[in-house]
Amino acid sequence: MSAAQREKVRAWRFHRQALDGRIEGRSPAEVLEQTGWARSVGGSGPYLTIFARAGTPRETIDADVARLAIHELPAARGCTYVVPASDFAFALKAGQPFGVGDLKTAYKLGVTEKEIDRLCTAVCQALEKGALDPDAIRQATGKASRSLGGEGKKKGVSTTLPLALGKLQSSGDIRRVPVNGRLDQQRYAYTLWRPNPLAKFSMPPEQLSTELARRYFSWIGPATVAEFQWFSALSVKDCKAAMQPLQLEAAGDDGFLLPEHRERFEAFQFPKQARYVLTSSIDGLSLLRRDLKGLADAADLNRKVYGDKGLAPLGGVADLPSHAIFDRGRLVGLWEYDTAAESIAWCAFIPKNRDLEKAVARTEEYIRAQLGDARSVSLDSPKRRTPRVAALRAAGSAVALSPE
Repeated sequence: MSAAQREKVRAWRFHRQALDGRIEGRSPAEVLEQTGWARSVGGSGPYLTIFARAGTPRETIDADVARLAIHELPAARGCTYVVPASDFAFALKAGQPFGVGDLKTAYKLGVTEKEIDRLCTAVCQALEKGALDPDAIRQATGKASRSLGGEGKKKGVSTTLPLALGKLQSSGDIRRVPVNGRLDQQRYAYTLWRPNPLAKFSMPPEQLSTELARRYFSWIGPATVAEFQWFSALSVKDCKAAMQPLQLEAAGDDGFLLPEHRERFEAFQFPKQARYVLTSSIDGLSLLRRDLKGLADAADLNRKVYGDKGLAPLGGVADLPSHAIFDRGRLVGLWEYDTAAESIAWCAFIPKNRDLEKAVARTEEYIRAQLGDARSVSLDSPKRRTPRVAALRAAGSAVALSPE
């Protein structure tokens, strides 16, 4: 592939992900409908995803969570995403086949299906009076839940209560509510979900997979079968079967496009004006395809970055080691939030310029004033982030501000 074609494809995906400003000011639900569900793992990802595309204040996002315009629930691969109300039922159904792993483990430890069903009934009865946190549910359900002992703890299934809560979430009978109304933490209460979003939802499994493929290729196409397989966790055979009704069109080595996007893709021109955007490390632009090497220029793959095992070449890590800075689809820098200094530590792979510094300052102010921190995942912390912050500051100080 020529350098010009590579730039065009990256910029097209950047455009499909609406990181070019085309949906500035739209609602959080519209952002998620157009660009894809926001992966949520107790970090700031959902806030950064929506802010990067629409400039939405945190309070607006939280208000939409409270009124169920958007919600965090188990979806593709059984992983949690923040999805719009229009996709609640679809996303739950897509995630159901992958929510049985812990149950299978528990069954091997002597737990029975009837036991879990009885516990589910007890949980729903307990929630009739209102939302409860897990400890309150445990007290209210009494002996209906039990410990699975040391063997269960070894296998990551300490008690039966989380099994019931997971099953009830997957079935749409209950939903979890963040205790302080925010998406960047993992303390929840649970409440009955009425009406159950799945009550009137009916879609055969084959059609469900095809609709998931349609959304995926709309969000990030062109993409390959392998990339869709990673996102969906379907088998290669099932992925191809899901894609077949869409009549996807080949886009060279880059995979496949929806046919309705072909004409716009061919007419699309690489934008002349730079567009710098700071995203989360689990933003859809990078996470949907997990092709880090395709996002960066070849010359940047030898840059040393601080990953899980210390300094390593960028081309040697599977996923972004820090939050990202993009320009028209190209990875041009990395960043972290330094809570002690209340500022962003960052380095650029290109000469710094005023527009780039403005983009950094904009996100820095958003985090400082509205989020307080920018954790990548729930286990991220300022202390664990210290080596990455130091490495970024050291690398960033070596690049002088360009006069442009």
